[in-house]
Amino acid sequence: MQISVGFELVYQCPQPTPMIFNLNVHFTRVGDLVGRDDLVIDPAVPVSAYRDSFGNWCTRIVAPAGRTRVTANALVNDSGLIDPIVPGAQQIPVPDLPEETLLFLLGSRYCETDRLSETAWSLFGNAPTGWARVQAVCDWVHNHISFGYQHARMTRTALEAYQERTGVCRDYAHLAVSFCRALNIPARYCTGYLGDIGLPPPYAPMDFAAWFEAFLGGRWYTFDPRNNAPRIGRVLIARGRDASDVALSSTFGPNTLTSFKVWTDEVRPAATSA
Repeated sequence: MQISVGFELVYQCPQPTPMIFNLNVHFTRVGDLVGRDDLVIDPAVPVSAYRDSFGNWCTRIVAPAGRTRVTANALVNDSGLIDPIVPGAQQIPVPDLPEETLLFLLGSRYCETDRLSETAWSLFGNAPTGWARVQAVCDWVHNHISFGYQHARMTRTALEAYQERTGVCRDYAHLAVSFCRALNIPARYCTGYLGDIGLPPPYAPMDFAAWFEAFLGGRWYTFDPRNNAPRIGRVLIARGRDASDVALSSTFGPNTLTSFKVWTDEVRPAATSA
């Protein structure tokens, strides 16, 4: 199957404002792209790009005073399969973990592993290890947090999500990541496109999505405590320790985001007549 993904962001700036965007499809999906997914800036300005410390592709500009429109469109080939479910994937003891996973055992800006460790062990210490324990974390977080865009707050941490019991997809992911790390399971935060492919209507307005990956049985697996069900057509944009590492945009000056649109649609083949 093919999926059309993209976005439009419109900013109003009172003065020239440096910006960094982390909005390209992740390099692990580049082979699935039909064409490119370059950002288009209107009005045209000089653009430079670099990879951050997690390998995510970032774009730098200086937005001029006034209106700046940032868009991208991409066509992505996808297997059409749901997220894999591997109940036999086992937890790896910390001494045996690959060194590149150890960073994802530690606390970070929005994931206060130290302050949630006692809670994690009291809730999940008796759960089976491996896949079942991560799924138990997802089940609990899914039921504990009440979803609503009116609850969104960009500074909410995992501990605050636990205490307030409200949030959006990033809050579900932060709390689940914190619990997994406290249980000695490497976990990393992910952001990307996730539409309603395979689900019945009505469909909610589109937004970027957050989920996480846990390291089990020698590889990373996708878990999604917000939806808490395997989904079709997940298109990764970026990975990091938490949302602070994968901010979709970082601006260095006053600005107003006046328009925000995201789309993720299955491209159905045109009907042919006999």
